[in-house]
Amino acid sequence: MHPIEIITQYWPRLLDGTLLTIKLTLLGALIAGLVSPAFALIRVHASPMAQAPLRLYISFMRGTPILAQLFLIFYGSGQFRPELQELGLWTFFRDPFNCALLAFALNSTAYQTEILRGGILGVPQGEIEAARAVGMSRLLTLRRVVFPHAYRIAWPALGNEVILLMKASALASIVTVFDLMGRTRQIFSRTFDFSVYLWAALIYLCITALFVLLWRQAERRLDLHIDARHKVRNANQPQKDTMT
Repeated sequence: MHPIEIITQYWPRLLDGTLLTIKLTLLGALIAGLVSPAFALIRVHASPMAQAPLRLYISFMRGTPILAQLFLIFYGSGQFRPELQELGLWTFFRDPFNCALLAFALNSTAYQTEILRGGILGVPQGEIEAARAVGMSRLLTLRRVVFPHAYRIAWPALGNEVILLMKASALASIVTVFDLMGRTRQIFSRTFDFSVYLWAALIYLCITALFVLLWRQAERRLDLHIDARHKVRNANQPQKDTMT
């Protein structure tokens, strides 16, 4: 079959798989993005004893292959089916998409936590002290000073993490999730035409290029927002009179 005929005949399946890949990646990154700020604060401020369980979790997730984590959740949950049924969780774990999403969210949370921890540590201590000097509460300091600067520092690394998560989502096809790679393997099993993998690679490349473009635009807006707040803050500070 001609390569053009492959994309012409099977584009609905490839499109369906592409949308599922994007959904899996964005949901996994979003869940991780909601949890990682709290974990990053624990990594920065909590005592070593309080950090121990979190550090163990991060070390495990970062030190083992995501494929092994996916197998542990998807196949391992079946070993505890009676217990999960009693808890009402078996409906969640019997769905391959849910297992893949949980695996990717847990993995990305570990990476995003460490990335954001580095961003928090990179915030100038003088700005934190200045916020406290003007009477900001600790929560307000985190919201208006620490996290904006931390995300500004960590933004490129966070973007790389989402890209890596999107590429890793191809592993979901191993547990019968028909994402882009799952659809590609399905089409290949029917046509035995290797060019379908080339089309899949090109689609992954397009998704990555579009994501990088959008992420850089968001980075510019973040920079402009923080710079504007700096100008307003400096303008509101009283100026000392100078004698000539």
